[in-house]
Amino acid sequence: MKNLFAHFRGDAFGGITAGVVALPLALAFGVSSGLGPSAGLYGAIILGFFGAMLGGTPTQISGPTAPMTAISMILIAGILQINDGDVNKALPIILTVFVLAGLFQVLIGAIGLGRYIKYIPYPVVSGFMTAIGLIILITNILPILGYYVENDQERIQKFKPQAEELIMENILKEEAEEGLLVLEDFRETIRRSELISEEEIMNEAKVLAKKETSGVIGAIKSLPRALRNISYMELILAFFTIFIIYGFKKITNKIPSTLVALVIVSSIAIFGNLDYRPIEEIPSGFPVFNTEIFTEFNLAAVSPHIFTAITLAFLGAIDSLLTSIVADNMTKTSHNPNKELIGQGIGNSLSGLFGGLPGAGATIRTVVNINSGGKTKLSGMIAGLFLLVILLALGPLASKIPAAVLAGILVTVGIGVMDYKGLKAIPSMPGSEILIMIVVLFLSTFWNLVYAVGIGLIIASLVFMKKMGDATADKSDVKTLKAEKSWKDEENFPDEMKEKVFIKHIKGPVFFGSTSFIQVLAKQIPETASHVIIRMDRVPYIDQTGLFVLEDVFLELEKNDVHVLIVDIQQQPLYLMKSIDIVPDLVSEEHIFETFEECTDWIYKNVT
Repeated sequence: MKNLFAHFRGDAFGGITAGVVALPLALAFGVSSGLGPSAGLYGAIILGFFGAMLGGTPTQISGPTAPMTAISMILIAGILQINDGDVNKALPIILTVFVLAGLFQVLIGAIGLGRYIKYIPYPVVSGFMTAIGLIILITNILPILGYYVENDQERIQKFKPQAEELIMENILKEEAEEGLLVLEDFRETIRRSELISEEEIMNEAKVLAKKETSGVIGAIKSLPRALRNISYMELILAFFTIFIIYGFKKITNKIPSTLVALVIVSSIAIFGNLDYRPIEEIPSGFPVFNTEIFTEFNLAAVSPHIFTAITLAFLGAIDSLLTSIVADNMTKTSHNPNKELIGQGIGNSLSGLFGGLPGAGATIRTVVNINSGGKTKLSGMIAGLFLLVILLALGPLASKIPAAVLAGILVTVGIGVMDYKGLKAIPSMPGSEILIMIVVLFLSTFWNLVYAVGIGLIIASLVFMKKMGDATADKSDVKTLKAEKSWKDEENFPDEMKEKVFIKHIKGPVFFGSTSFIQVLAKQIPETASHVIIRMDRVPYIDQTGLFVLEDVFLELEKNDVHVLIVDIQQQPLYLMKSIDIVPDLVSEEHIFETFEECTDWIYKNVT
């Protein structure tokens, strides 16, 4: 406890400053997610506090981040669509996925996978981060223009027939489940349909209209209509916000420009009685524990989103550990990656239980904390407590913030999160890496973030295996001793033996990406050969595919009456060969030699 307060002054300044930076971003990410500003604020408070208290990076400041919010936004939109746009019905499922994501993070840390997160290929990360930036930019175009489809009555009316059809389908499904639907008698169906109000139909039409405008593709489709219905007040507020964020940085970096923009533009809008759209109301008081996560738990509803929860867990892990490395470089310390993930996971699970967004270690907020004097985990805890005080004291006032201001803040976040370093390097990158980056970028932006990363990892793995296979093949070939450059201990091999005995040098691992050069071995041996020496001292590893390919080659050689002699085989390959009886069925024990000299002695005595 004494060590915790050893740097209290610096930690207090660092935590409060980081909290000030986090406030507008938390509100903006909450609005962007679809759950409202309170969800972002709750996530920053709860994850920020517990992630710092239980994590393995003393100066880390955690909260909702752009990548985590982007995936959460897609998840939330999908679950809302399934539940007819009813947040109350969808919320238990959404929060359950968030809690599971946190628990998966705890598991990742507990089993020690934290140290391996850094091995994800850079082109995948680069394409993903740039896609996150594009998603944030494109999806905030409509709010900046002041276009909200729920206010576009003309467009909602177009969905009215589809809404009526959907409501009737639901009635028929309910009757079928209740055993009331009888083809000869639709009186109950007619009775229920007569109870449908115009308000219900219009609400359903509004949900369908929102569905059409959601996501990147929806925003692009809606852009022409938005441009014909621009709210110039919203546009001015958004652009004024963006201008202050970038302009104020040129004056000083000591005060967060996002907070300056939030305060100035919001004050002008509120106290100037301007006609603008405010954000959703932020509930006053402490965050409330969502018991519906347990009382209304539905495995069938949650199971389709398990993979998304795993993706959130891994993405949060990557995001946090990258920030931890930045913090290490600045403070000359060393973080504990697995402890960090356990702390992040617990923080995200608790955040989900109280209705908060999931998040991760936030680089900018962490850097601000360190530069302002933060040295221990107390700084992150103070940042969370500071945001809690803001919630309790200024919640009603914060509810009057213009939505366009937060949209403007998110535009700057989207611009900042894109990986310009990776984009600038494209002209000098290998074609395969450019392909991976572009595939992940486009699939993430226009299709599905989760699947895009998976596909990117698969392509990167295949490219890596192909390169490893090619590299192994380039170093390993089949030639007669006359043609092949001999190793030093082969120089004195008798000339009269060089057409009867062939040598195969295998170098590197024999795995499923490098077996093509071995498969042609049997076909390359001429009829004059009676023996093949396979030198395996440089083969550290064989996988199952490589093992079976070797077995097929040995069978083909034996069929052609060519006997295999193996020199200096390492322990793992020999163990596998014995496990499937390649040794001794195809290669007898006496045909395995520890040195090339032993092998040549045997040849002198047995090969004529």
